[in-house]
Amino acid sequence: MQKLPIGAWAQDGVNFLTQFFENQFRFVSDSIASIIEKFISLLMWFPPLAFIITSLILIFIVKRSIKNILVISFCFLAILNLGYWEETLETMTLVLFATLISTFVGIPIGILCAHHSFIYAIMRPVLDLMQTIPTFVYLIPTLMLFGLGMAPGLISTIIFAMPAVIRLTYLGISNVPHALLEVADSFGANSWKKLSSVEIPHAWQSIKTGISQCMMLSLSMVVVAALVGADGLGKPVVQALNTVNISKGIESGMTIVFVAILLDRIFANSSQKIGAVR
Repeated sequence: MQKLPIGAWAQDGVNFLTQFFENQFRFVSDSIASIIEKFISLLMWFPPLAFIITSLILIFIVKRSIKNILVISFCFLAILNLGYWEETLETMTLVLFATLISTFVGIPIGILCAHHSFIYAIMRPVLDLMQTIPTFVYLIPTLMLFGLGMAPGLISTIIFAMPAVIRLTYLGISNVPHALLEVADSFGANSWKKLSSVEIPHAWQSIKTGISQCMMLSLSMVVVAALVGADGLGKPVVQALNTVNISKGIESGMTIVFVAILLDRIFANSSQKIGAVR
């Protein structure tokens, strides 16, 4: 029995893209790297203690929780003490950009899927593929198209994390009670008015949960992104693995844990609702 030439098709597709659109992909890669590097440079301009104090003040104004502030303070100071401050800022920048792009692209797609069942029927296997295919597999084409650096790491992270936003946006919009939509229709609301005044407010908690999950999924990709040249906490983990450096591996791994706790505490309201939405 002759096997399907799936690998050959993929190879031909990537070769076609690199042959005819290499300059465009390089431009995108250089632009992404430039924007991220400038943002990291801006964060690095602040002294670490000044950055920590300013962040704590802003978080307290929003959260009004002494317990959260104590946990966040411990995580910040532990990261600083371990000597991974720059790598932490690089990782948080990558997570931030991946989450923002996934949110701005994923929410409209989720809304379209909720309003048009045939679109969701098409998107569902694509989303399943994005979440189940091993991440190392699509690192190869992204590396060939965008080269080493932040761009392939960011693109791979978005591919892995975006389905969470799309699915939970679709779930939230689909679960809006028909009675609310009928009331909006009775008042003469058009499609945009129903979306902005009824559907999104009712689905907002589900959408926030999708964004929170997207952020955590993005963080889980830092080590994989380091394999294609992305800066951040993944690099010391990979270096520790290559040199069998237990001390460095444990310290960089614990730093990733502290970053996860930071993000969870900062976005605690979203995280606490995950179980309720499920």
